[in-house]
Amino acid sequence: MTSSRPAQNSGGSRTSSPGLAVAAVARRLGVAPATLRTWDRRYGLGPSGRTAGSHRRYTPDDVARLLVMRRLTLEGVAPVDAARAAVEAGDAELEVATRTAPALPAVQVEDESDDSEEAEEPEFAEKFLGTVEAPDGAEDEAPAPGTASDGDQPEEPRGRARLRALPGGATGGDAPTGSGPRTAVPGPAPTSGRVSALVDAALAYSRTACDNLLVLGPEGDPATWWTDLVEPAWLRLSERTVLAGPGEMPEVVLATSALRALRNYTEEFERVMVEAGGPPANHPSRMRKIVLVFAAPDEVVPLSAHALAAALAAQGSMARIVTGPASTHRSVELVTMVRPTAVVLATTQNKPDLDVVHAVNESYPELPIFVGLRADAAATDLPFGPTVQRVRSFTGLLHEVLAVIKAR
Repeated sequence: MTSSRPAQNSGGSRTSSPGLAVAAVARRLGVAPATLRTWDRRYGLGPSGRTAGSHRRYTPDDVARLLVMRRLTLEGVAPVDAARAAVEAGDAELEVATRTAPALPAVQVEDESDDSEEAEEPEFAEKFLGTVEAPDGAEDEAPAPGTASDGDQPEEPRGRARLRALPGGATGGDAPTGSGPRTAVPGPAPTSGRVSALVDAALAYSRTACDNLLVLGPEGDPATWWTDLVEPAWLRLSERTVLAGPGEMPEVVLATSALRALRNYTEEFERVMVEAGGPPANHPSRMRKIVLVFAAPDEVVPLSAHALAAALAAQGSMARIVTGPASTHRSVELVTMVRPTAVVLATTQNKPDLDVVHAVNESYPELPIFVGLRADAAATDLPFGPTVQRVRSFTGLLHEVLAVIKAR
């Protein structure tokens, strides 16, 4: 364990402040307070400052060393080597780490330590706010609160009896209000960092943080939003084993925020379209080219189906998602009633139940049916026919459906 560090530079601008509490630093770095305590205990990367009441505080130099540690671990450096480099970093390297750390949308992280209510120095807080790097697939080194890994295991936050294990081997708050899509957060972090931040926020059961990270502004693209941010985070969560308390379910936190973002986006899109003189959603001219989107029968939250419907809406097309129980008989009845231009099965499952696809194809052999399937093994279960098409990607699925709509 690294147990010592070079003396702090008393003349630099980074050491002129009393410092920050662990909760504030955790917010800056996008990690759990327990992770910071682990780095302090194992590698000596802890707070070196103290307040008049003897509370330990992170100085600007301390935060800069943590930024070095975070950057190196994200680059694949072993934690013990990253910690050694952070402790031995000179003033020039610390200045570079502070100056070049990219912006990150704030994620609320709760610190349950006794001194978490101590006020932080405003000028120091402003200096570091929104200037730290997001976690980028480094769960092995800096997992979300309570996540267990084969390597360094952070301390379990006090008062929380949760265990999260990696697969195969922020606190909550009221959601922001508003009737339309919210404007995007300026200076977004790299996509991979936002994905990790979104996973951490869901695991911390923070609705507010998820809402902030999932903002889909009026000029946003639902397809890109889904493929680059939501789907990767959703798949990561689906691989996590979680021991949660009553009422705690990370997938529901993420799904609720994602559905809210999609609803706000489509409502605003429809409003702008109608104000510009376009037909409303229920106008016959739009209903004649409606797309019926099914999810896999056992898919509890069909996020991909909702994302596809929003992406079609962004292109001026009408889509409706079939929710609730949909037996093969009921699915055929819905197709008979709606008379869609195309039917789509959108799912994130590798091997979904395809009974609905078979039933609709048998009843309406001329109706275009598109099935989103990543796994090749599942494709062998599709019905053979010129109107049934397997598509491997979400983007491909969207383009194929739009092509059919345009041709009719």
